[in-house]
Amino acid sequence: MDFKLKQKTEDFSVKEVMNLKLEGGRFAYYRLFKKGYTTQKAVEIIAKKMGVRTKFVNFSGNKDKDAVTEQYVSVLHGKKINLDLGNIRLEYLGQGRKRINLGEHKGNEFEIVVRNITKKPKKIKWFVNYFDVQRFGKNLNNQLVGKLIIQKKFREACKLLPETKEHLEKHKNDFVGALRTIPKRTLRLLCNSYQSYLWNIIVSEILKTYKHRVLVFPLGNLAVPARKVKNRKIWVPGFSSELNKEEKAVLKREGVKKQDFRVKEMPELFLPGNPRDMIIDISPEIGKLERDELNKNKKKCKVRFFLPKGSYATMALKHMFIGKQSNNSFKSSN
Repeated sequence: MDFKLKQKTEDFSVKEVMNLKLEGGRFAYYRLFKKGYTTQKAVEIIAKKMGVRTKFVNFSGNKDKDAVTEQYVSVLHGKKINLDLGNIRLEYLGQGRKRINLGEHKGNEFEIVVRNITKKPKKIKWFVNYFDVQRFGKNLNNQLVGKLIIQKKFREACKLLPETKEHLEKHKNDFVGALRTIPKRTLRLLCNSYQSYLWNIIVSEILKTYKHRVLVFPLGNLAVPARKVKNRKIWVPGFSSELNKEEKAVLKREGVKKQDFRVKEMPELFLPGNPRDMIIDISPEIGKLERDELNKNKKKCKVRFFLPKGSYATMALKHMFIGKQSNNSFKSSN
């Protein structure tokens, strides 16, 4: 795919959609505007500015660093103030009885400038809800570390995590202790990356039974049906997952068992799994082609759409361009 995203931070705008109940209470609710910061870093800065502990500043979803984003946060006993810190702004909205928890938002509205194109993206009505590359880290190896932890190969996992070296120099062979020097949230994300990797493989195996195109993907090509198929809830593998035959086959091939997602040596890594929609409906608004000032002899256009939480805007865009790739030919099921 030759289209380009995020050549400018302003090219990618994300607005969180959430129903907040302003009914009085201990929690102050705010709208957080940020640019060039991860949500976690913005929260740390806000907490320091407000004089509260970071754990009392809560949010529903992590938003991209390389984007202009808008989302909601709650602060226990937060001040009724607005903050303007340049690329981080906080707008006080009111009080509520509950803190905002991860995953409580309905979804996100996206406004994206797509660059380096010659034709408009296709106005698709659906796409396969694959996890995109962001899920797997900058080096695309988070899932490898996660797999090693799930398989209880702690020594091998530490070899891929330089930050464990200092602990191991003082406590030789304490690999679990070394892993615990890494924030619990980060460790869980590593394991979640492997669960997401498995889900992608499972769904692709299911969709290969239909006439399909091949979506080129750095962690292994993925199948996209030529026509929309009926949506199914496919479990992200975990110890509570209801495994279908495709999932069982993939886990067997990977050398992983359902019970492995209970890491007894590290019970804080809670990996139950969850059902995830295989197909997502979408109604994009696609703007007109304009001259791309950043790429010679190319065009740009603006695309707007809403996605439910957990779905990737970049994956939706890849589907909009899949028919324009020479290496994405149709394949029939065997």
